[in-house]
Order: sequence, then structure tokens, then C-alpha cells
Amino acid sequence: MISFRYLQAYSSELQQQVQKISEGPGLGAWLLSRHSQAHGVRTDTALYAYVMAQKNAFLRQADPINKVVFDSKLHVIQNALGMHTTTSRIQGNKLKTKRDIKIAALFKDTPMAFLQMIVVHELAHLKIREHDKAFYKLCHHMAPDYAQWEFELRVYLTHLEGGGEKIWTTD
Repeated sequence: MISFRYLQAYSSELQQQVQKISEGPGLGAWLLSRHSQAHGVRTDTALYAYVMAQKNAFLRQADPINKVVFDSKLHVIQNALGMHTTTSRIQGNKLKTKRDIKIAALFKDTPMAFLQMIVVHELAHLKIREHDKAFYKLCHHMAPDYAQWEFELRVYLTHLEGGGEKIWTTD
């Protein structure tokens, strides 16, 4: 029996549909039919360039980002798919603030939609700290398919938790 810990916020009908898919063709096959290949963002430098392009397209006036990296220490178990941090320090009589974004290394081998969903989510935190209606409205403005991608990402996490193997690789 598959655990639906990542899908608990969704309706029981939707969870039943996921259960049927897992018993039929399998979650991995379903996800592969939706997203055929992994993205090509492999390095921290490429990730930084991708995030900055997204930021410049939608949040040009937001605070600057100092660093963006894939982090192998972020674990899905702790509900951390990505993380944004703000570090402030006093330099002379000025307060300097640095903003960093860390993306779980798991997302090196996923489709672009999943990476974009995480990036959009973390960028939205530059403007809105809380997960409220305005936050998700901003996420949907930056990525109109945000909710669908989040659901599919949660199905992928369910697949992995159920003992499924990674689906996409970029060798």
C-alpha cells in the first residue's frame, strides 16, 4: 500500500485516482508520459543563471539574490524541497542583507516543470513570506501551471517513497 503523505491536502477522490494509477501502469509510467525528459540545469552556475532569468522576468524590483545552489543536505523528509534564507549583518552604519536560495539536489534529475515550480515558489518568498492567497496568486502569475506541477511533483515524491526508482536521468 502506498503512503499518501505528500497528497494529504488533496481530495480523497484524487488520492483514489493516484492509487488506481499506481496499481495499473504505475506512477513512474504515468509521470514519464507527462514529462518525457529531465531538464539540462546541472550545475550551480547554470541554476543561478536560470533563477536570475526567472527573477528578472517577473520580480525585477525584488531584493537581489546572492547565491543559488543545489543542496544535497535538503531532505524531502523535512518538507524542504527548496529554501530561501536571508542573512543580515551590519557593515559600518549600514545593514547589509544577503538572500540565498537552495534547491534540493533531488531536482537535478527531474523535468523542467518541477524545477520551475520550486524556483517560482522560492522566488515568490522574496515578495511574500507567508503561504497565503497572495503568495499563491504570485506563484500562478509566474507559472500558470504551478498547481498542476506541484501535484505531479507530489505524485513523484509518493512514487519515490513507495520504493520507485528515479525516472529521469541526465547522463
